[in-house]
Amino acid sequence: MIPRYTRPEMGHIWTEENKFQKWLDVEIAVANVQAARGLIPKSAALAIRRRGGFTVARINEIEAEVKHDVIAFTTAVSEQVGRPARYLHYGLTSSDVVDTANALLVREASRIIAADLKQLMAILRRRAFEFKHTPMVGRTHGIHAEPTTFGLKLAVWFDEIRRQVERFELAREHMRVGKLSGAVGTSAHLDPSIEEAVCKQLGLKAAPVSSQIIQRDRYAFFLSTLAVIASSLEKFALEIRNLQRTEVREVEEYFARGQKGSSAMPHKRNPVTCEQICGLARLMRAHAMAAMENVALWHERDISHSSVERIILPDSTVLMDYLLAKTASLIDRMFVYPERMKQNLELTRGLVFSGELLLKLTEKGVSREKAYQWVQQDAMKVWEDEALSFRAAVLQDQKIREHLSPRVIGSVFDVRASLRNVDRIFKRVFTRKKS
Repeated sequence: MIPRYTRPEMGHIWTEENKFQKWLDVEIAVANVQAARGLIPKSAALAIRRRGGFTVARINEIEAEVKHDVIAFTTAVSEQVGRPARYLHYGLTSSDVVDTANALLVREASRIIAADLKQLMAILRRRAFEFKHTPMVGRTHGIHAEPTTFGLKLAVWFDEIRRQVERFELAREHMRVGKLSGAVGTSAHLDPSIEEAVCKQLGLKAAPVSSQIIQRDRYAFFLSTLAVIASSLEKFALEIRNLQRTEVREVEEYFARGQKGSSAMPHKRNPVTCEQICGLARLMRAHAMAAMENVALWHERDISHSSVERIILPDSTVLMDYLLAKTASLIDRMFVYPERMKQNLELTRGLVFSGELLLKLTEKGVSREKAYQWVQQDAMKVWEDEALSFRAAVLQDQKIREHLSPRVIGSVFDVRASLRNVDRIFKRVFTRKKS
């Protein structure tokens, strides 16, 4: 069953109809190459190509009796082909067809995911430049640290997704392999050159070596990459959730007219999309773990991986498409409140400039240890007295005044000094080539 939230094109990839069509595509390609090599009659390949067909209902009907999906498939196709069907599936084992077809299915799904990633990057880039010079407080351990800009936060996310794109391109390439090497990978019934020719015809590469199956480290790498991407999306959503907290309220996910946040509290505007992304990222990581469990199989193959993959391949790609689309929409439409960011930046009355003050004192010859002690003493006064600003406390400190003039102290509290390299960082992020 295709989840209701998926886009139609991604959902279609994992329908029974499309899966069996990919199986048939593999069978037809094999027959074509075999006929060209004189291994089967050309008339047989032509019949398989022209008359080969199936209905999902008929395959399911046969499978109910034979308890084997590939046999049910080949039987249903053979009924359509007629007598030349004795050359259908010639020299193949079930996994030759299933694994090669899986590569075709994953390739289709990967095209959509790659487009999703590209869209998300474009949105992150646009919004990063929109808030390039919008100052806000940076937080470490949840505590106000030093000034940053909201654009820089988004630039970090952009660069992270760019790395994810590079990882995904490698992972999808690792999945773009087929195999026709037979029951234990020895190519006992089909020459390796046939395998290579069929894979080339299908737009795949032949696995250099295989057992009865494509090795599942490829699947584990692909699904782990999706899990890492999902973890980044969770990171973004979690940050927006934190910035939406009532006492912070610097950013807020889009809230539509008529939308309701709580059955009991009409005032609520909850970050439900963010929470959904965070929750589903956990599921993606669970699928990646299942893929890793599939790597170790008995000897040349057992069937323990098969049932798992029938769930995790469709679900993970569908879920990745959904998560990327939801995250793109979230960032594209989120509300940003620069004035609130300014208020929060000033909330600690200048304490966020303590590091700059420390550096100014060391530049004037004060030891770092002594300078740190002086600055921290004044900072603690401000923490304890809500009526006192850090700048006032520093101006009253004779130890500091002996080394820094009021003009220099004033420059310490200029947020523009803290953010003077934003343009250079943006240039480095948005003009660099792939690593």
